[in-house]
Amino acid sequence: MTTTSETTTPPWRFAVTLLAQFALIVGVPAQAMITYFAGEPVILQTAPVDPYDLLRGYSQTLNYEISQVPTLESLPGWAEIQAELDTEGRDPSRPLLIYVVLGSPEAEANPGIPTPWEPVAVALNRPRNLAIDEVALAGQLYYGQVIYGLERYYMPEDQKDGINDHIADINRRFPTNPPMVVEVRVRGNHAVPATLWVGDRAYRF
Repeated sequence: MTTTSETTTPPWRFAVTLLAQFALIVGVPAQAMITYFAGEPVILQTAPVDPYDLLRGYSQTLNYEISQVPTLESLPGWAEIQAELDTEGRDPSRPLLIYVVLGSPEAEANPGIPTPWEPVAVALNRPRNLAIDEVALAGQLYYGQVIYGLERYYMPEDQKDGINDHIADINRRFPTNPPMVVEVRVRGNHAVPATLWVGDRAYRF
């Protein structure tokens, strides 16, 4: 007579698998929360918003001055980045991780809206010796645009129309340089949006 033996999986293996999946699910939100509460506040200047692409649904997509290569290519460190981009055989569709060093303003120029931090250098590797008033923001350089993961903002439905109208009004009054900035919190390679300033009005995320 032939007997068969069944191999059972120890319960602890199921527990380890579940814990691993749970860590993956909560890890990103937890990191975002830590960055939000413990990160360095940094003010970014937005680029002009397309008046025909304002708030749709629950989100708004913004661009930044430091997202544009012409803003960065005159800074110290750009030659090294350009040399990497020009490397023979490099796949142009592959994003390039870069760091943009931002310096805090000496004083607030406008009491109603925070003064944006200014880009002072760029680098391929995270700078080690930053001044006390500097931070390094990580971004992906992709086809002439730097993506920081800070480009989309979600708003409550009950605020959408009001913010939409406010942005449209600011664009009409200041068509070339609208006073719109975003406060982000930066911690290591992570950054999260905290507040959108439209004129002297703040909308928190």
